Amino acid sequence: MRVAEADILNASILIVDDQEANVSLLEQMLGDAGYTRVASTMNPNEVCALHRKNRYDLILLDLQMPGMDGFQVMEGLKTNDADSYLPVLVITAQPGHKLRALQAGAKDFISKPFDLVEVKTRIRNMLEVRLLNKKLENYSKELEQTVQERTAELRESEARYRSLTELASDWYWEQDENGNFTRVSGPVLEMLGIRVDALAGDTGGVQVAGWNEAERKVLQATIAARQPFLDFVFSRVNADGSQQRYQVSGEPMFNQACRFVGYRGIGVELTAKK
Repeated sequence: MRVAEADILNASILIVDDQEANVSLLEQMLGDAGYTRVASTMNPNEVCALHRKNRYDLILLDLQMPGMDGFQVMEGLKTNDADSYLPVLVITAQPGHKLRALQAGAKDFISKPFDLVEVKTRIRNMLEVRLLNKKLENYSKELEQTVQERTAELRESEARYRSLTELASDWYWEQDENGNFTRVSGPVLEMLGIRVDALAGDTGGVQVAGWNEAERKVLQATIAARQPFLDFVFSRVNADGSQQRYQVSGEPMFNQACRFVGYRGIGVELTAKK
């Protein structure tokens, strides 16, 4: 991810210094370098309100000012919850203030008297970092929005799927990765005469005699192999000699990490009890 030259030169910059000569020097230097959105103030009390309104990409902040120094300005800027990044480049003639300023939240510093080459380099470097940070924030927001929209679409699709399958079948079922049923709709117990977990194999359910074991083994093997099955027919003979036939369809489910999470499907009774 790179920042375009035009974006750097179009970044919004605020100069804060109580000395008019310093403000003029920095404004001229930035203008000559091609920066197009440069503002300034000699009143430190205005900085927080100006930043809330304009969301500057960079604030060049003098530390030694009467009434309200640069450290107090930075403390005020931190109260702006809308901006997690403090875009401050401090200006100081006191070497001992540099470390304190960085600890207070400043991202870099410029020493007085000015070395114009150094000043331009530090401003450009900091703007690149700042604009990259904004791009990442915007990308994260867009990604979060996309995930939310996609999740909503999937939930709506899942609801439609369940509604349609329940209308088109006698029962709808879901299993987890261990073969345990997590959702069943319809009169499964009455129709099958067994606990629902017996459909996928012997997982502790009380089974009723009479099932065609060859058919059931084929179904169990298909599920064990995590393969889909369509209109699979299996049957059982009841104690009174009557036969029941059932038709089931199912598909494996996987999460976003492609991990198997279970099965879902539908079933219908083809031959009612006599």
